[in-house]
Amino acid sequence: MKHEKKYDIIIIGGLGHVGLPLGIAFANKGLKVCLYDIDKKKAERVLAGEMPFIEYGAEPVLKKVIGKELTISLNLKDLANANYIIVAIGTPVDEYLSPKLRGFFNLFEKFMQYLDSSQTIIIRSTVYPRVCEQMEKFLLKKGLSINIAYCPERIIQGYSIKELNELPQIVAGLNSESEKKAVELFSVLSPKVIPVKMGEAELIKLFANAWRYISFAVSNQFYMIATMHGENYDSIRKALMDGYGRAASIPGAGFTAGPCLLKDTMQLASFTSNTFQLGHAAMMVNEGLPDFIVSQLRYSHDLSKATVGILGMAFKADIDDTRDSLSFRLKKTLSFHNANVICSDYMVNDPTFVTTEQLVADSDIIIIGVPHSAYKGLPFPSNKVIIDLWGVTKATDVIP
Repeated sequence: MKHEKKYDIIIIGGLGHVGLPLGIAFANKGLKVCLYDIDKKKAERVLAGEMPFIEYGAEPVLKKVIGKELTISLNLKDLANANYIIVAIGTPVDEYLSPKLRGFFNLFEKFMQYLDSSQTIIIRSTVYPRVCEQMEKFLLKKGLSINIAYCPERIIQGYSIKELNELPQIVAGLNSESEKKAVELFSVLSPKVIPVKMGEAELIKLFANAWRYISFAVSNQFYMIATMHGENYDSIRKALMDGYGRAASIPGAGFTAGPCLLKDTMQLASFTSNTFQLGHAAMMVNEGLPDFIVSQLRYSHDLSKATVGILGMAFKADIDDTRDSLSFRLKKTLSFHNANVICSDYMVNDPTFVTTEQLVADSDIIIIGVPHSAYKGLPFPSNKVIIDLWGVTKATDVIP
């Protein structure tokens, strides 16, 4: 790759969950990478060779490349010094579950003064369909003609370093030159790059997350049906899958949360003028699971006289990220019904949390909020009531 400017790549949002692992991976391939961000505290940690969040296998690579192939900037002017600008910022939805696009365009308006037509912008953030085309028109109106490509991020959080070197990368450009540039860049990382049309790339990302979200909703609905009839869904699922390949992909029940699956499903719903009934139904099931658990408990327990412990507050297993975790919704609902709620998560740094041992000792009812590896096979005293959607415990008294 030609080094026409000081940096091969600058990543906007470079210290986030998407940008930082991507920057580390490119730097490890020998590219000159600059991480642009506004978070000074994170910048200090990364400069010291410390990951600010869990990404397995990332920190040894970070220590190897920081200050060499990998640098950090808090100055937006450094965008002028890169051949590629990768945008890896969050793209949230508003209170009506519609995409918030204004901030995305405002960002481009802010930094376009530091760009020139020799550069290539690659959008890594999840975007609403047709946004890349709108971005090109927006920049043209401002007098800037620049290559724009889209390469959606499809990595499982926590495992970016591994997956960036193993998974195919979807790439689309608004013209042949931008596609060529994006293919050239991501071929450095990926064993396979798949060029597609822009509209296809935008929908691939949304379809992928909506598919997972709906799949989990099916299992969560099955869990509710089984539980209401006094049966154990995990036992049903295991028997159903045993030697029966057509059922091999049925996931287990559990909280379906985090900053991507619901958001992207709702973006797809918005794009279809709210005719994506499966997406909305999945939202009702997945978001309603904490309320279902509480409603089941209220039939057999006076929650106002109970201490309920939620074991696991991250949004998924074996990470320290609590963004949009449904364990917090569960806590809020239990508190509404006057339960005394205590929380624990050995991976999350929160001064209000207690240790696993204290939670087990002090709780009458224990709900497994997330299946961290450390919780698998965890024994519990026989006088505790355990709600384990995930089937990870060896509880002596388990409500299925």
